[in-house]
Amino acid sequence: METESEPYVRLATLRQLHQVMADMNTARSLADTLQTVADGIVNGLGYELAAVNLVRPDGDLVVAAFAGNSAAEALITGRVGSRDAWERRLGMGEAWGDLRFIPHTEGWVLDDDDVPQWYTDGPEPRFEDEWHPSDRLFAPMYTSTVQGGAGGELIGVISVDRPRNGRRPGAWGREALQMYAFQAGIAISNARLRANMQRALVRLEREQQALRASEESFRQAFEYAPSGMAIAEMGGDQHGRILRTNDALCRLLGRPASAMRRYSFSDLVHPEDIGTLLRTSAEGGRAELRLGRRDGTYVWVSLRNSVVADAADGPRFLLTHVEDIEERKRRELQLAHRASHDSLTGLPNSAELRSRLSARLCQRPHSLPPGAADSLDAAYAGHGADHPAVFGGGHAFDFHSGPGPLDAFDHHVHTVAPESDIDDGTKGLAVLFCDLDGFKSINDRFGHNAGDAVLIEVARRLSRGVRDGDTVARLGGDEFVVLADGLGKADAQDLAVRLRNEIIQPIRVDGRAMRVGASFGIGWAHCGMTADEVLKSADERMYVEKRSRPKQHRRAG
Repeated sequence: METESEPYVRLATLRQLHQVMADMNTARSLADTLQTVADGIVNGLGYELAAVNLVRPDGDLVVAAFAGNSAAEALITGRVGSRDAWERRLGMGEAWGDLRFIPHTEGWVLDDDDVPQWYTDGPEPRFEDEWHPSDRLFAPMYTSTVQGGAGGELIGVISVDRPRNGRRPGAWGREALQMYAFQAGIAISNARLRANMQRALVRLEREQQALRASEESFRQAFEYAPSGMAIAEMGGDQHGRILRTNDALCRLLGRPASAMRRYSFSDLVHPEDIGTLLRTSAEGGRAELRLGRRDGTYVWVSLRNSVVADAADGPRFLLTHVEDIEERKRRELQLAHRASHDSLTGLPNSAELRSRLSARLCQRPHSLPPGAADSLDAAYAGHGADHPAVFGGGHAFDFHSGPGPLDAFDHHVHTVAPESDIDDGTKGLAVLFCDLDGFKSINDRFGHNAGDAVLIEVARRLSRGVRDGDTVARLGGDEFVVLADGLGKADAQDLAVRLRNEIIQPIRVDGRAMRVGASFGIGWAHCGMTADEVLKSADERMYVEKRSRPKQHRRAG
């Protein structure tokens, strides 16, 4: 290092200083930058020892790099000095610009503090500017673009020992060290920034890899799920439009994926189930409904929805899980059918008959609210008969528990009956009670298997002889009931005659021709009656009809 007495600095020294600064700014990592800073002090500025003390997040300073003596490097690298001890050092001695020089005459008070130190032996100075072994020189490094300027934050301190020429640095040497510390601060800040950016990039890449892995896992789970999966638009003009389906859903509905993208679930659902679909919530909604196949048939499925949300934009897509429940529904329908239908003939049983009949009848109330009579007159004006006749001779009307006496009219079509034995054109719900004549003798003569075969054939003939929408039920034993709505008295009598004529035709069982007769009683259902009352009325009329016919006409042929 040239002294300040020399009028010119050798060009080689400037080139060397320029090179160490260039090396410092091109180091690949923060650790390399710190070591390059320490090496540059020794190789470029001509000091025998250099240590780079870096400020840690907790404020204390750690020896992050050392150059000039391998033994000293092994001893103090990684050791920590407290921030208070360093602040004390930077407040002592002589200020050489931003540098701090503590001569041996003052530095002895620092011998016992916690800052890592290395002592260099040497003779006592012989002249005034000669370096003493206990002299200390520190070059603080700041984040500010102006060294030591307002707002500058300390990021570290370079400590140097013993210039190779043995003299304290002159004006040019001090300026060079100060400029070097300034550049070192910039290089360290840049290295930290690069390190942070590299860590951020690594973290981002890992997150992207995790995202790609997650997306691939979702894709595989979606595509290869054993049950149907679909992704649909959520919100906007295209709400509900199917964007993507998996192979299982395409197979279930018999539709290719390209065709599925033309539909929404509302396009595919059975018309009777559209209300169920619309009531199904997007988030966690479940529904059981029927979806249309390509061949025009429908399959029972269970839908379960979940929302795929975007962190920035909120809910974006609807993920729908579609499970085939056709087999379960078939079993449920079979169980329901068994519970409501006769196991021998397949007709509705007694419980189902009463349920269907009760659904058509209003029950009687305990009392009639004030003003209800006037309301009833107005309500029944359209039936073509006065309400006493409609009630069937004294039965009261049931208004249920609605807000007013006419509330039930909003939900129930009232059942009326012909007023008298004369056919006045009134249409009502006819109840035909059928009892087979001569059936017991078939059981006694030919056994129960033959009797069962006769019952099955009678059930078939009754079902064939009524209209679509009419009900034929087996009440029990050899008793059947027909519910036929919208008939007048003459219509009901004609129906009974037709059915009787169908029944009395020979029935062949195991090669034998068997005959049974049938007695019919015609009752009429109307609001104010219970189902049992209606059936009892028809049953009584059947016995009247049975007794009125000659005995030979009642027995089997």
